[in-house]
Amino acid sequence: MTEVFMRRLTRWQAEQQREAIADTYVEAYLRAPGEEFHDRQRFLERFVEDMQRPGFDMMVGDGPSLAGCAYGYRLEREGALWRGFRGGVPKDLEELTASGQVMVLAELMVLPEFRRRRVASRLVEQLLIRSRSALVAALAEPANTPVTSAFQAWGWHLLGEVQPDQDGPLLEAWGRNIEHAGSAG
Repeated sequence: MTEVFMRRLTRWQAEQQREAIADTYVEAYLRAPGEEFHDRQRFLERFVEDMQRPGFDMMVGDGPSLAGCAYGYRLEREGALWRGFRGGVPKDLEELTASGQVMVLAELMVLPEFRRRRVASRLVEQLLIRSRSALVAALAEPANTPVTSAFQAWGWHLLGEVQPDQDGPLLEAWGRNIEHAGSAG
């Protein structure tokens, strides 16, 4: 088995490698044939936007080539991630968001041949090491059992349901407290 090495990318490095990252995205999320171009373009647009967000941070896993990556950023104080939160945003989430203490795991992708080898969990853990946030959060489709099962296995908990776009799908918001070196618990 090929060993996968973790490394952090700066914004500049992420920008320089965005085409390779987009290729990895397409390979990691094989969708309907013929949709690859549109999926890739939508990813690139989102990725370019996310790279400009405050607190952007990125980890990649390298084997002989890119095996996967994870990136995130600090959630802005207005908390756009929580738009359409069913039943209203819980007070503790509002407070953490308002104080700049929420990191969004915006993307996690691993090529199929590197799955079930702890690459995804290592990418996320390495990404969170430098975070000064108290909570990491991510959105997932409820029917995406591999993702929701991974979150559960990693100690994440369901925060609630979110429907960011009125006509869009209902998503699950997942979260996990981030433990910092030297902190209790």
